[in-house]
Amino acid sequence: MSKEITSRAADYAQWYNDLVIKGGLADYSAVRGCMVIKPYGFALWENMRDALDKMFKDTGHVNAYFPLFIPKSFLSKEAAHIEGFAKECAVVTHYRLKNDPDGGGLIVDPEAKLEEELIVRPTSETIIWNTYKDWIQSYRDLPLLVNQWANVVRWEMRTRLFLRTAEFLWQEGHTAHATSEEAVAETRQMLDVYATFAEEFMAMPVIKGVKTISERFAGAEDTYCIEALMQDGKALQAGTSHFLGQNFAKAFEVKFLTKENKQEYVWATSWGVSTRLIGALVMAHSDDQGLVMPPRIAPQQVVIVPIFKGDEQKQIIGEKAAQIMKELTAMGIRVKYDDNENARPGWKFAEYEMKGIPVRIALGARDLENNVVEIARRDTKEKQTVSLDGLPEVIRQLLDEIQLNLYNKAKTYRDAHITMVDDWDRFVELLDEKGGFLSAHWDGTAETEETIKEKTKATIRCIPLDNKKEAGKCILTGQPSEQRVLFARAY
Repeated sequence: MSKEITSRAADYAQWYNDLVIKGGLADYSAVRGCMVIKPYGFALWENMRDALDKMFKDTGHVNAYFPLFIPKSFLSKEAAHIEGFAKECAVVTHYRLKNDPDGGGLIVDPEAKLEEELIVRPTSETIIWNTYKDWIQSYRDLPLLVNQWANVVRWEMRTRLFLRTAEFLWQEGHTAHATSEEAVAETRQMLDVYATFAEEFMAMPVIKGVKTISERFAGAEDTYCIEALMQDGKALQAGTSHFLGQNFAKAFEVKFLTKENKQEYVWATSWGVSTRLIGALVMAHSDDQGLVMPPRIAPQQVVIVPIFKGDEQKQIIGEKAAQIMKELTAMGIRVKYDDNENARPGWKFAEYEMKGIPVRIALGARDLENNVVEIARRDTKEKQTVSLDGLPEVIRQLLDEIQLNLYNKAKTYRDAHITMVDDWDRFVELLDEKGGFLSAHWDGTAETEETIKEKTKATIRCIPLDNKKEAGKCILTGQPSEQRVLFARAY
């Protein structure tokens, strides 16, 4: 099966597409720019969703759901917000179809025009803040900590499965606070939640930072982000958390009565991650043989492949496999037994390698006679023969080892691709030959930021939160700079 995969070295983009399709994560749809998430891909998303959902609830958040459709007038209330999303909006103008009297099939009924157009949500700040004005009356109603799991539509012209599609799945948190300090603390807390999830569940190291003014979310006072590095040296924004100030509260007249009986506008945040994380996972860990899944979020962590001849061996092996599955399941390990007789063991081995299942157990009649099994790990492809006695604990430890190994491997690559640079020619050379994050000085102006982007296609990914002040000269203009920022080409 690996012969069907384009190698990373030959064509990284095609390699990625091959893995998504042949690994069973997603498929193209009849709707341009949209995707079908297949059961295996959706199981992966469910594991991501469930882990994040628990983390949200552990930090005091609750789930709700808001309408898919947003009145056009709502978007118009926050100027920066509509400017940021206007070119990506899908608009509903009519509510009924009818048969064409000329026999041309269905047509839009001109008599069914909406009084006000509806926008298919590109994000939900406006519809949510219009609702919050009825939910928030006094300081007793704050903080309001709400999350929504939903789909959104942003009309992208150039799409790629998971990474950029016209419709995608995500979560969006929207919170309201009595003070600016509380809102900023919430923004930073949720950034930490995302970073913890990326590193501890996805085994993907990230850099926490703040975006430049040019890269902020439309309508935000500050945008914080986690940035990851893919195996081709390009960066990927894996999550964002926004301090919205009082912009949306003022746009929708959301005020609260303070303890001092004064009317004040509330302070807001919003934060989100999406199915783009699946694309990040593929590019951060996979190889030319297929997907590589971190155990903590893999749809299946272990697969048992029986090797038998005849019904008698099949039954004996099946009984032992059932016992192993029961023991592993009791430990919370997700395990599958593949006794499909329409495929040979070798084909199954290749199939599960393609799907990236972390651990494979080959269970044969001779193995049972010797009270052993062969186990293979997906990350290193190493095989070992181990005793059936104590197998569940061996598997549990192995899954932990694989999780840690994937993180360490990705971090070693990321750290080796963070380069300090002070010379413009060297800056361009590194982008072309090495890639990764380039730590360089910038004069702080949007004009310089845009010029660098035009010349190199590199953007400022973030200003790291752990940055230290360091006097220097801008990589392009030579003007004074107080600190370095991280540049990279990105998805």
